Amino acid sequence: YSAGQFFFEYLVVVSLKKMSDGRYQPQITYQFPKRENLLKGQKEEEERLLKAIPLFCFPDGNNWAPVSEFTSETFSFVLTNVDGSRKIGYCRRLLPSGRGVRLPEVFCIISCLGCFGLFSKILDEVEKRHQISAAVIYPFMQGLRESPFPAPGKTVTIKSFIPESGTELIELTRPVDAHLEHVEFQALLQRLSPHLILHIFASAVLERRLIFLAEELSVLSQCIHAVAALLYPFTWAHTYIPVVPECLLDTVCCPTPFMVGIQMRYLERVLDQPMEEALIVDLCEGKMIRRVGDEEDILPIKLQNEMLMSLNRHNNNNNIHTSEQVNALVSEAFVHFFVRLVGHYASHIKWSKTGSGTFQERAFCKAIASKTNRKFVKKFVKTNMFSLFIEEAEKSRIPQEAYFQQKITEYHEQKKHRR
Repeated sequence: YSAGQFFFEYLVVVSLKKMSDGRYQPQITYQFPKRENLLKGQKEEEERLLKAIPLFCFPDGNNWAPVSEFTSETFSFVLTNVDGSRKIGYCRRLLPSGRGVRLPEVFCIISCLGCFGLFSKILDEVEKRHQISAAVIYPFMQGLRESPFPAPGKTVTIKSFIPESGTELIELTRPVDAHLEHVEFQALLQRLSPHLILHIFASAVLERRLIFLAEELSVLSQCIHAVAALLYPFTWAHTYIPVVPECLLDTVCCPTPFMVGIQMRYLERVLDQPMEEALIVDLCEGKMIRRVGDEEDILPIKLQNEMLMSLNRHNNNNNIHTSEQVNALVSEAFVHFFVRLVGHYASHIKWSKTGSGTFQERAFCKAIASKTNRKFVKKFVKTNMFSLFIEEAEKSRIPQEAYFQQKITEYHEQKKHRR
């Protein structure tokens, strides 16, 4: 994401409105900023976006009852545009201030930027102001909107005035490793065994259908973002819905690959659907409900064992790592897997005089000495995510993913030293 972009596109408040049949319907009750003078295409896109947001802020159906106590929860959802670009909704669901029983509402920030930690902090500030008065939220959001999104490792400071406590300075810092700023691997390690995580990774690498189940929206969104992040430097390019609204449950009948999160209350309905082969993971019990059956054999066994050792090591000294350290350690194990298998891709791109590159797939596969590794890579090169990665690589001699390139270089240096 280029630094200097707007932090966010919209802040909306979604509330539940009682319908004549007694059920509740989520509706946008506040939108900032209001957009004027939009062109026709932009207006249609905005209407589509504003229609979808309420569904994802309250994906858990419309059977609600007013309550006097409610633990606020933070989760996120992803909306994919027609052109394949994605917008992320960062949500904080809480009770409006007041007394007596009332219905929760959701503050939702829509942004093109994937940076969960940073937006959680922004939502903390929104919640803090929300307890004083809605009126003090908007100047803060305006200040945020006028600030440029910082580069990795950099900080942006936002001035904000709060009645009775004066002007506050809020510092928002982006993590140095941009590829880890939208992820919490701890969430995955706490719920699933390293063995299971590898089976899920193997299924995701071959772009299969994956369904995750949990009741809490925060668990679903965190765990699915973590699974998608294991694929770095590749990107999941198919249907991706961290929390599926009730009205879209038939997504699971899709014949194409998908990665979706579904609330546990809908398990029976999901199992009743006419589904193609899919991996179904129960995040509450930490087990598989359905599997294809070959998950154990997809990844080359030697590399699989190395990753298993690596994950077990982090699991055993879980208590001494900060979440940033866990993210870096887990990510490194999976990045290393891709470095070993496909890190030689750049030397198999043939460059023409005009500066365009052509990937030599056969020579690339042939260059892999190990038979088991080659067998796996021959399948992997047929995936959408590998094709998209190579398409980008063919456009320019300057490599895309700096962190991945750095790991490839380190690996080759180590190999030289060993010789």
